[in-house]
Amino acid sequence: MIRFDCHAHVYERITPVEGARYAPERPASLHHWLAQQKQAGLSGGVIVQVSFLGTDNSQMLGALSRLDRNRFAGIACVPLDAPEVEIAELAAAGVRGIRWNLVAGAPLPDPRAREARRLLDMLAAHDMHLEVQLESTRWVGYLDALSTAPVPVVIDHLGLPEGADAIVEPWLTAIETCTRRERFYVKASAPYRGSVDARGHLDTLDRAMRLLGPNRVIWGSDWPHTRFEKVATYDGLYDEVAGRIDDRDAAQALYDIG
Repeated sequence: MIRFDCHAHVYERITPVEGARYAPERPASLHHWLAQQKQAGLSGGVIVQVSFLGTDNSQMLGALSRLDRNRFAGIACVPLDAPEVEIAELAAAGVRGIRWNLVAGAPLPDPRAREARRLLDMLAAHDMHLEVQLESTRWVGYLDALSTAPVPVVIDHLGLPEGADAIVEPWLTAIETCTRRERFYVKASAPYRGSVDARGHLDTLDRAMRLLGPNRVIWGSDWPHTRFEKVATYDGLYDEVAGRIDDRDAAQALYDIG
């Protein structure tokens, strides 16, 4: 049973940072997101910092401040050299994790290097986790390094699939060959954001749960489906996976909501 929408973006103003890959055409209001949740019968969710706003988390934090902390949480974006006071303030505001958006050739922080390890240790100290958006083939060389992180690691957007054959999808094969899997969770969200439409890959959730455990998969709507509004609907995405996932334990472990 899915109880939470663990990946949505809320912004009342469109103010893209310099170098943003895109900017949406219209705002995505908190009121509209809550209405979508109510219609789906959900209990709460997670607001994820949207990429076009960079590390300016103010809109996400503003929305989070209006919500019940027992049912809602946030995911922020910060630079690698973020000061500990910033991490502490985010945690106090209900942020439960930090997102690394590493797509489109972005450099991969080495979790064992001093700067990245410093940030990960701060996340651990504040009971936060790391969420990573990365293309499937690039997970192959990165998963082992992330397995040493001192915090849970969420594989975002079904690993951004790239192959037509879900059975040999690189990110899942990397999990299968990884000797330390206890840190990893998978977010079943945005099947349209990979190189292939991963709706045909949803059976891989069963394989992911066999490898990681049945309590390591969560669902997210990716609302408002920026750039894919014509192929995605909130209720349609929910219905595709509603019978496959029980998110109670994962939502509590990652976001302290339940």
